[in-house]
Amino acid sequence: MAGPGIRKNGKSRTVMTSFPTAAGHGPGDPGRDPGDPSSSDDSRDPLGPLDPLAPDGAYGRLRAELDTLTTEAFRSDLSEIDRLPTLEIARVMNGEDATVPTAVASQLPRIAAAIDATAERMARGGRLVYAGAGTAGRLGVLDASECPPTFDTDPSQVVGVIAGGPEALVSAAEGAEDRADLAAADLDGLGLGPGDVVVGVSASGRTPYTVGAVEHARRLGALTVGLSCNSGSPLAAAADHGIEVVVGPELITGSSRLKAGTAQKLVLNMISTITMIRLGKTYGNLMVDVRASNEKLRARSRRIVSLATGASDERIESALAATGGEVKNAILTILGEVDGPTAERLLRESGGRLRTALEAARG
Repeated sequence: MAGPGIRKNGKSRTVMTSFPTAAGHGPGDPGRDPGDPSSSDDSRDPLGPLDPLAPDGAYGRLRAELDTLTTEAFRSDLSEIDRLPTLEIARVMNGEDATVPTAVASQLPRIAAAIDATAERMARGGRLVYAGAGTAGRLGVLDASECPPTFDTDPSQVVGVIAGGPEALVSAAEGAEDRADLAAADLDGLGLGPGDVVVGVSASGRTPYTVGAVEHARRLGALTVGLSCNSGSPLAAAADHGIEVVVGPELITGSSRLKAGTAQKLVLNMISTITMIRLGKTYGNLMVDVRASNEKLRARSRRIVSLATGASDERIESALAATGGEVKNAILTILGEVDGPTAERLLRESGGRLRTALEAARG
């Protein structure tokens, strides 16, 4: 049986799904004895039997663990924020958000190292896979889904997997985050291998689905990155590259979609964007691999060619027509003074890097 997922033309699309009733994942599994206590739902609960009042039980340990996380800390100075005027709450929130870039800056060396390692794998044909649950998982899927229109990547080249599958993108599926085995199944469904990269994203740094994804990926030989918003996290410890952007307690206690989510988005922006720069997907700061799939992007394509070449509108239209609307090729025909087929050959020989192709065209 193929791994769970949404597939199109034989390739995984942006979202891989986790089906709790798939083989090995639920009470409908063949060969399970409903009368066997070892096959009960409680035995599959990573936190053990439900006993929230037992201080030394699984939930007691979890409460104690959450008490150590800065993202879960209580801000007593904000305990009466609901009494403030709306404008004042907005000012407080804006001030909190302003601290996030500084926290990200403290991790730039680690972020850069992770990006260089990622670009190296992807240059050899590897894929970038984001894995997470809840807000973190949605941010990974969002970043992955933006890569095809921005950098003309194949939909299978940058992928997001989220605990709970596509439904978790629009409605809460927090229970799915406790299943590390589902993360392994999602990655196996992608056919993950040693050439790939998995970036696990979790504000707490302890989410079982995310930590499980990184641990499974590492066992398969893939490069792993762990992005957390707490120091000393299991996620960072499990990964080849640990990134811990500590943003502190949230305005609303435990709502890690706020500062932690903002920090995660900033780091994911860096990972995908700088990796694509390293792969030659831009020319300077121009997105020369843009996929012109609508009128706005077609207009942007013409503008990019204009900014890169300074050519007249007539010449730009002619170059785009001669290259099938490919921005990178059109720029090369103008600046390199070559025809369309030659531009295509030079770009193919240069691995799609426009600067390298231009140097070859100019001799």
